[in-house]
Amino acid sequence: MSAGSKQRRLRGTVPALVGLAVVSLLAGGLTPASAENSRALYRDASAPVPQRVDDLMSRMSVEDKLGQMVQIERDAAGPADVADHRIGSVLSGGGSTPTPNTPEAWADMYDRYQRAALDTPLGIPVLYGVDAVHGHNNVRTATIFPHNIGLGATRNPWLVRRVGAATAEEVAATGIDWTFSPCLCVARNDRWGRTYESFGEAPWLASTMSEEITGYQGHRLGDDPTSIMATAKHYVGDGGTTGGVDQGDTRLSERELRRIHLEPFRAAIERDVASVMVSYSSWNGTPLHAHRYLIRDVLKRELGFDGVVLSDYDAIHQLDGDDSTLTASEVRRSINSGLDMIMLSTDHERFLHLLRQEVSAGTIPMSRIDDAVRRVLTKKFEMGLFERPFAQRDLLSTVGSDEHRALARQAVRESQTLLENDGVLPLSPEEDKVFVAGSNADDIGNQSGGWTISWQGSSGAITEGTTILEGIRQVSDAPVTYDREGDGIDSSYDAAIAVVGEKPYAEYRGDSPEGVRLSRQDLDTIAKLRESGVPVAVVLVSGRPVEVTEHVDDWNALLASWLPGTQGGGVADVLFGEYDPTGKLPVTWMRSYEQQPINVGDRKDPLYPFGYGLSYRN
Repeated sequence: MSAGSKQRRLRGTVPALVGLAVVSLLAGGLTPASAENSRALYRDASAPVPQRVDDLMSRMSVEDKLGQMVQIERDAAGPADVADHRIGSVLSGGGSTPTPNTPEAWADMYDRYQRAALDTPLGIPVLYGVDAVHGHNNVRTATIFPHNIGLGATRNPWLVRRVGAATAEEVAATGIDWTFSPCLCVARNDRWGRTYESFGEAPWLASTMSEEITGYQGHRLGDDPTSIMATAKHYVGDGGTTGGVDQGDTRLSERELRRIHLEPFRAAIERDVASVMVSYSSWNGTPLHAHRYLIRDVLKRELGFDGVVLSDYDAIHQLDGDDSTLTASEVRRSINSGLDMIMLSTDHERFLHLLRQEVSAGTIPMSRIDDAVRRVLTKKFEMGLFERPFAQRDLLSTVGSDEHRALARQAVRESQTLLENDGVLPLSPEEDKVFVAGSNADDIGNQSGGWTISWQGSSGAITEGTTILEGIRQVSDAPVTYDREGDGIDSSYDAAIAVVGEKPYAEYRGDSPEGVRLSRQDLDTIAKLRESGVPVAVVLVSGRPVEVTEHVDDWNALLASWLPGTQGGGVADVLFGEYDPTGKLPVTWMRSYEQQPINVGDRKDPLYPFGYGLSYRN
């Protein structure tokens, strides 16, 4: 870990040392009620957490409790509104950033919310959540790691744990307490637009890679000040929907649901994951957000999950079939099914009104409310938020640090999966004159994919890092020529590298029911390179297998680079033999999309089987 990591336990800050009474004074003065509460048992950091929770809940009104069950998008509620409604959590959705989008501005924003929350009579801090799914990916300058499909190709849970720990350090530096990661979905149909968020198609692989939870949280939540809450998502079966449709219906027997999709969540709970996010999808026609059996009976009782069950973004709006208006029925069904906190883009006032109405009518029992609030407060105490409520500015220098970028480069190297090679690879950094082309060769946005700076991601220089082209130029001592379309190549070159593939996308928009193929532009570029007569190595930047069967026999090499993030030098390290390719396919690579769904053990004939991957030694 970085120098900042070694100093973690020295972080105290004034609030941690002198208590929240002083914090509240600094924020604008103590009310008589908060002055009395400052001496309460729940303020005593030495008291057992269950006793602190009991004491705090005994002082809370119904409105205080209901507010703790809301997580609201920052664009919909500023600090004063959050405090007025006693809201328990705030989030930044994809692309919801402060201006300017700097680590310091994030820390300032976070602290404003905390100061407002601490200045309420009970002074309950907020939890702030963000989709830090491959690094602190909303923050410009942060380290962007490979997406999960690439990490699954590494087969290295220890590396994935280190990635989680580095991400937690950068997240905690900006104040954020909670990441909605890791995605433990088991991707069973590559038409699904979230395939790259999965570690792979095998339950054991997702279960093994749940080691990332320990990276985020540490051995025990809150023991280290850089510990952040992890989220196992999306419960359960979202990777198995019919046709690979996002937010679709997973039609499986309970036995198969448990065998394929439940196992990674069992592993996450064994790692004491702090929260579980419920899937937008349905199981055999019943929406997961209203599935009392799977949430209350299986997740909470059978598996013994004692953390926070969180809804997905505005997901409960869909329960009545019309997502335009939140209804009392949707509130009642979701809460009674076992959801503890509801993630909302807007409508927090309407949600609280409907929730209060249902509680008053007795259709949502107070025992269900108390269970939810107890879970939320327990995590706040375990996280140490009552003692350490503010951003850890002593760690700001770790955001995008050289050490974290070096770790990301290692993750990129280990994810590279060599599918074809007639001997053209590895290239010689001293001797081979190389021509580079392709739509993804010099584009940090394309190689980072979705969930990077914005929800869907975008092409271009959206953040800091090293493109694959820049990495090649750094590694090679011989001449490197680049033209995006491949113009200007001739027979004087020793090899050509075509870096092609997908453009950024995220959930919903990423679904591809007709399959994923190379664009006409990419194919034309490769054709130009081949016409020169030099060997052509194709580097495929994508979030899932791409249909290449018609073309691959004409290529001298094919390297699956997945979505490597900001450290393109890791791709170059493998191309030039600085490191041997060790990646193994985390998903089965189909011959054609008509074979989808295709998975290990189903007796279909793939182009490349699950677990396939060449090295330079074979």
